Amino acid sequence: MMKWLDQLERKTRRFAIVHLMNYIVFGMALTFIADFMGLGFSRMLSLNMAAVARGQIWRLVTFVFLPPNTSLLWILFSLYFYWMIGSALENQWGSARFTLFYLTGMIGNILAALLTGYADNMYLNLSLFFAFAALWPDFEIMVFFILPVKMKWLALLNAALFVWQLIVGTWSTRAVIFFSLLNVALFLGGDLFNRIKQDSHYWKTRYNFRKSMKK
Repeated sequence: MMKWLDQLERKTRRFAIVHLMNYIVFGMALTFIADFMGLGFSRMLSLNMAAVARGQIWRLVTFVFLPPNTSLLWILFSLYFYWMIGSALENQWGSARFTLFYLTGMIGNILAALLTGYADNMYLNLSLFFAFAALWPDFEIMVFFILPVKMKWLALLNAALFVWQLIVGTWSTRAVIFFSLLNVALFLGGDLFNRIKQDSHYWKTRYNFRKSMKK
């Protein structure tokens, strides 16, 4: 990890929120239930800068509680998935660093909203996914509860989705993608570079070994 990140973590440690993902997932679940009952909570919580300018400043925080989808079946899977990867990252990094990671992602979304007028938490949550995949690329999850797939392949699939959205998406979408990827790079850039370097050395050694065996 980079030294500046370690220093920032020490300075902000007293503000760490233990089990942060529990609160976020619980908030998403409550918002989903309220929307399902027709109360329209999502409209009141979304990061709409025009509404913020009118005094609804709670939206700068509450947008993190927007549920990822409106399907009753998929919401259970999605919330469990977010809770799992968020908790794993907190256990790996500690509460202080994980809180800092999520807060930095929130700030990135707010900056994107300032530029374009609106942002949501979709790509913020996907940044958690990329962070998890970077740390545990060979971890397997059961897609549709039957198909085992490693995180690194899902990460590549999501990376392709990001590229596509950068091409065809709105400027609001492009802005939140940029800041989400920047957040991952800030916290995991060093680890990703070292992993790529190690993998490159492994494949180079393997190639040279096979080449020598053929002689």
